[in-house]
Amino acid sequence: MSPIVESLRTPYMDASVGTAGGGAARVPGASPIVRLDQVYKSFGANQVLKGVSFEVAKGEMIAIIGASGSGKSTALRCIDRLEVIDRGSIEVCGIRVDDPAVDLKRLRLEVGIVFQSYNLCPHLTVQENIMLALRHVKKLSRGEAAEVAIRVLDQVGLKQKADAYPEQLSGGQQQRVAIARSLAMSPKVMLFDEVTSALDPQLTGEVLRVMEDLAAGGMTMLLVTHEMAFAKRVADRIIYMHQGTVWETGPGEMLDAPRTPELHAFLNNGL
Repeated sequence: MSPIVESLRTPYMDASVGTAGGGAARVPGASPIVRLDQVYKSFGANQVLKGVSFEVAKGEMIAIIGASGSGKSTALRCIDRLEVIDRGSIEVCGIRVDDPAVDLKRLRLEVGIVFQSYNLCPHLTVQENIMLALRHVKKLSRGEAAEVAIRVLDQVGLKQKADAYPEQLSGGQQQRVAIARSLAMSPKVMLFDEVTSALDPQLTGEVLRVMEDLAAGGMTMLLVTHEMAFAKRVADRIIYMHQGTVWETGPGEMLDAPRTPELHAFLNNGL
């Protein structure tokens, strides 16, 4: 176990942890909007999460980094109950995610998730892709849904592409549509799982700028990423996961002076 894991059980104890990303400042003692406590998850004989604990305050932008297989994407998927944990507890927006009777519709109205794959419907326009859940989940009228779709497309800089089809967009544009689709549901927390890993550097920049704007606007965000420069610049806190545990956490500056040899090796290996 990491020599500093025990200190992570009480969030915000490190006075050096600030708001590097310019998001909402954390209020000491405020109730976290996301809380994982001793979360374990296995797939068959492979134990992927081994007692993961962390908390996220409203308005925080958290970057989760780590080698492939460290458990970071699994942790994210457990928060939205796309995976069911073996033991421990997860609470998001006051909802006990680990409760077998959890209201998944309510949970997923509160939590938006964006993946590496865009999952846009190819036969629908950009605007129609965004309207789909608004019509069928939120039960908005067609006019109301269209209005929301245009608003969130404008937020990600794609209002002019409302009538285009996914195949007419670049990968970066499609990912921004996927972000807009999630924003349209007005979530309180947004999860991003390696959303830029399939994009070239120019398109990656487009998507990261949208995410940076969201963080600056106070959206609570958890981001699994390999974009170290972005994490350092924008995240309020970085969580480094190693072998299924939270191994080291701190502000962006920790990437310049890692406290554990494992994080040092991870950064020196060029991911």
